[in-house]
Amino acid sequence: MGPRGRHRVTPLLLLIFFLVIGAHAYTSYANDWADPDYIVAGVFPRNTLAAQRSILRWAIYSARRGPWIWKECNYVRRDGQFNPDTRLVNDAGNFQALADSVLYNALAFAITTNGTKGTSSSYSLNVVNFIKIWFLNAETKMNPNLNYGQMQRGPTGQSGSRKGILDMKCMTKIVNAIEILRKTNCKDWTSDLDNQMKSWTTQYIRWLETANISLAEKVAPNNHGTFWYNQVAALKILIGDKAGALNVTNTYFASQYLSQITSDGEQPLEAARTRPYHYRAYNIAAMITNARLSAYVGNPSVWNQTTSTGSTIQTALDFTMNVNPSASNETIDTTNLYPSIAAVGAMYGDPQRRYSGFMKRQVPHYGEEACFLWNQPMEGGEEDSEHIAKTRTATSKHQPTALSGNASLKNNSERSSSKEHLYATSNSGATIPFERRCKGTVLSNSKSKT
Repeated sequence: MGPRGRHRVTPLLLLIFFLVIGAHAYTSYANDWADPDYIVAGVFPRNTLAAQRSILRWAIYSARRGPWIWKECNYVRRDGQFNPDTRLVNDAGNFQALADSVLYNALAFAITTNGTKGTSSSYSLNVVNFIKIWFLNAETKMNPNLNYGQMQRGPTGQSGSRKGILDMKCMTKIVNAIEILRKTNCKDWTSDLDNQMKSWTTQYIRWLETANISLAEKVAPNNHGTFWYNQVAALKILIGDKAGALNVTNTYFASQYLSQITSDGEQPLEAARTRPYHYRAYNIAAMITNARLSAYVGNPSVWNQTTSTGSTIQTALDFTMNVNPSASNETIDTTNLYPSIAAVGAMYGDPQRRYSGFMKRQVPHYGEEACFLWNQPMEGGEEDSEHIAKTRTATSKHQPTALSGNASLKNNSERSSSKEHLYATSNSGATIPFERRCKGTVLSNSKSKT
């Protein structure tokens, strides 16, 4: 047993239980950032056992779908023939699947090794294998640009559009995974691999900061611009330029962010879209990711940054929670908002149980969502997690080994209700969010969100 009800158990703990007990459906989040320091510390609230189980399950499931290879599409004029690449080349979808699998496998590695330094596992090998195939191997790697992303066809030429940059927004997840492997000194993530990835990323950043289509995306006032900052800030972290990453997030919160949310929490540019509920949730996810990246590199104050109308990320989330998705025939998209509800509840506090209550009504077993692990403190997951704890068998040859947490619902609800503890101080003296102390390329012709 660890201090105050936190404990560690054996590395295979959740593996046996997700095989025996049902688990939550696989989820691909729009974007997110699970604080590597919190993940590597490995001391998680007890009510996150179900979320940890889901991560292990999703890591294995997603890895079986890989590896993913960047496909080059060379255009040759063939009179009278239909171009099949609109159906056969799905680099955008493949990249999203890659990013999800890389992140889930890195998280699973940290969970099952308790952050032990210098180790290896099948999860970390999956991360390394997938990254090498997509980014580094000469025969399969993606070139560090998006010159043909969401290609524009027709007589004006075959060139990419600014919207193609959005297809790589989940580079944030790739960087998140690499940071976890770095901080655990994972022996599979060698210095040679690290240097190769830094070299590739440096070239890609140079393209993002100079190419006309990327610069056009950078100034987009809606979710496109918000996600551009997600991607570039994370990439700066990968190459070790945390000052540059902080400059990127500071720029976002001093530019687009100021006009994205009205005083009542509406997002006019997203509300004007054909799927307004979806795009509101989409942009909120990107705003939260920018805030988390900013906090990670030293500036958590952006969580309380106000727009020109005095609103915050929380204001936008509160407004969208009250929108009826049925009004725009979007009931299928309601789940897009759930990770952001958990994030806001954890970061701003939930004294009236508004956020946890909403989630409980909508998704009774929301504590099984992977993102629930890093959106703490927050109520939820107690029943599912206690069931896991009670069904452990000491005699099992697959005895799970790596779970920890607060022992009671009461302790967790008390912690999640206090706004006064939104920020704390790290060992280095820096102010950090509460969650951290708890704690030419072808992406062409894709049907990705624009």
